[in-house]
Amino acid sequence: MTVTVLDYGRSNLLSVRRALEHCGAQVCFARTPQQAAAAQRLVLPGVGAFKDGMQALASRGLVAPLLEQARRGTPVLAICLGMQMLFSESDEGGRCAGLGLVPGRVQRLPALDASGAPQRVPHIGWYALTPCAVPLAGTVLADVPAGGQMYFVHSYEAKPAQPLARLADTEYGGRRVCAAVQCGCVTGVQFHPEKSGEAGLSILRRFLAQPAAQT
Repeated sequence: MTVTVLDYGRSNLLSVRRALEHCGAQVCFARTPQQAAAAQRLVLPGVGAFKDGMQALASRGLVAPLLEQARRGTPVLAICLGMQMLFSESDEGGRCAGLGLVPGRVQRLPALDASGAPQRVPHIGWYALTPCAVPLAGTVLADVPAGGQMYFVHSYEAKPAQPLARLADTEYGGRRVCAAVQCGCVTGVQFHPEKSGEAGLSILRRFLAQPAAQT
């Protein structure tokens, strides 16, 4: 099976590639609009700041083909910053528009926990997933065991405008934080499945098993 990873200069491509190859995929990198438009499955990874990531995607001409692929039903998996960029907008570094594939906004994690005590930002470490109201059967999280833990590194949290878009949350500082979303063929995970052991690899396998887009 073939999967295309968007390379816009803002992600750790090596770890993502190794994890996908471990799951049996043939990995291609898309650095041009033409390469992105030809993909049968797309992964949007990312680390760093929202505005910088969106500008990097735009400068390489990758926004339009990514949106078109989502429109035509190509499976898309967005990781960490990639998930945040799926949203309508972010407050990071000043208000910035995102891809708009998932209605909602991205805001900084609060400096105080639910009890009013200071909490560390960024949110770093292994945390369990809590399924939301949407059944997980048929999603990329279907094989994650109950209480399965994933590795998180982020300072901003995504807040979907539509509750049904939430696949799973995690808890940090006594509050629920969105950990995974899905809108149609587009799935986003705030954590790093490529760094989350067997539970994370099960997510990548489920994504790779989704029917590829017809070219």
